[in-house]
Amino acid sequence: MQDMDVIILCGGKGTRLSEETSLRPKPMVEIGGKPILWHIMKYYSSYGFKRFILALGYKGNYIKEYFYNLRISNHDFTLRLDSHSTPQYHDKIANDDFEITFVDTGLNTLKGGRIKRVAKYVNSNQFHLTYGDGLSNVNLTKLVEFHESHNKIGTVTAVRPPSRFGNIKIENDKVIDFEEKSQMNSGYINGGFFIFNRKVLDYLDIGEDCDFEFGPLEKIAKEKQLMAYKHNDFWQCMDNIRERDYLRKLEETNTAPWINWR
Repeated sequence: MQDMDVIILCGGKGTRLSEETSLRPKPMVEIGGKPILWHIMKYYSSYGFKRFILALGYKGNYIKEYFYNLRISNHDFTLRLDSHSTPQYHDKIANDDFEITFVDTGLNTLKGGRIKRVAKYVNSNQFHLTYGDGLSNVNLTKLVEFHESHNKIGTVTAVRPPSRFGNIKIENDKVIDFEEKSQMNSGYINGGFFIFNRKVLDYLDIGEDCDFEFGPLEKIAKEKQLMAYKHNDFWQCMDNIRERDYLRKLEETNTAPWINWR
């Protein structure tokens, strides 16, 4: 399995999470004391993918400063102000060993334009692409194997949408059953966790109004160059407060399906 870069789209404004995103970009909303973006990166790195390219936009400096100061924020250290020496850390440094390229792709740029603007930093012939607000336990090794088996431009991970409501079964105005709705009752949606070869870049331009799902992906699909990897297990985006709280509860109760590094 080849080494592959991971592009993460981090530029949106997250208006449906405004009580959080008025202060920080949505990828920096915390789950268990760590940004959801860190959780996504940690998951990719657990499969050996550790080179990240972050397509920044709204409050991008917040993301830059968080990772730049991460070691200083999390460790005790001594700093000599009368020299040019680096800090001396007094406890074990967290071993995330990410390599991160931060790219300002514009405040209002749509996703296709963001991808095209970071393309010059992509070193691998094939690369991962995902959103900065979704978590899953998709098997990335099998995803790569599937992508390499079909020789098409792209692979999208197709997921079952998480249920927002339970089912109530009623007979003669009496509730006779009340149950959580299963994800398996729904069709598939785009769950992100893409893999593309570099040919996808020919469908994009650096313009601010270059979208991704509407236009380029539709064209690739019509040309029969986009394949779907079906994932029937856990997937959850974080579009609102309820979904944020759900992800936090999974982490707090040690039942988070994406956490495979503890």
